[in-house]
Amino acid sequence: MAQALVLGRRTSGPGVLPGFGLSIGFTLVYLSLIVLIPLGALALKAAGLGVDGLLKIAFDARVLAALKISFGVAFAAALINAIFGVLVAWVLVRYDFPGRALVDAAVDLPFALPTAVAGIALAALYAGNGWVGALLEPYGIKVAYTPLGIMVALVFVGLPFVVRTVQPLMQELDREIEEASATLGASRLQTITRVLLPPLLPAVLTGFALAFARGVGEYGSVIFIAGNMPYVSEIAPLLIVIKLEEFDYRGATGIALIMLLVSFAMLLVINLIQAWSRKRYGHV
Repeated sequence: MAQALVLGRRTSGPGVLPGFGLSIGFTLVYLSLIVLIPLGALALKAAGLGVDGLLKIAFDARVLAALKISFGVAFAAALINAIFGVLVAWVLVRYDFPGRALVDAAVDLPFALPTAVAGIALAALYAGNGWVGALLEPYGIKVAYTPLGIMVALVFVGLPFVVRTVQPLMQELDREIEEASATLGASRLQTITRVLLPPLLPAVLTGFALAFARGVGEYGSVIFIAGNMPYVSEIAPLLIVIKLEEFDYRGATGIALIMLLVSFAMLLVINLIQAWSRKRYGHV
């Protein structure tokens, strides 16, 4: 017993891993070169603006409109993916139907497809003379070259993050839990909301955060379908590119820093909610 306890204590420490010092050193160096140093350089460059200069950029009407579109539409698209991504994962896990493997592979298509190709395809499909756009336009619904088109593009690129995050946990859910719930008199809605969804909530939040982060920084698939009209359908990443093309490096870094701070704050809140859900519902 004592030996088992000693072994348990040893395995809980990092020293049992061979090459731990080298591994952690490589990890820190790699993260510094790829993440910390570039972000630090961005913050240092933007610091030259001062607080007043940064606030002036942040409250510029065009910048505010672009930030509102980028973060608002990305949040809405991630929310849509969190709902329908769970449904897609459920169908892939719980049902066996002809073409299931093809549908499962199609979920990963946004990962492999170049974003510019996706943007051109969506713009052609949802334009006024496109297959889908022509059907919607008589009802006054215009998708291409509007914020709605941006949402369509972000839903397209963000769906795999939710599906692939939730799908493994769904595969581990025991169907006997559903049968036991039904035996105890629970309705289907009660089984879904009280038995199935709580264990999946941390994974859903993770997929939501990944889809949201991807949507905020998405550029290639959006610019072709957005229309890029200032104050209407111009996203913040495009505004940064415009500033760079105008050699306004300080303005570009200022907008980039604002996006970084807002993204960090929103992801922090999402991670706190995720940690609470894990503590409350645990892991499957």
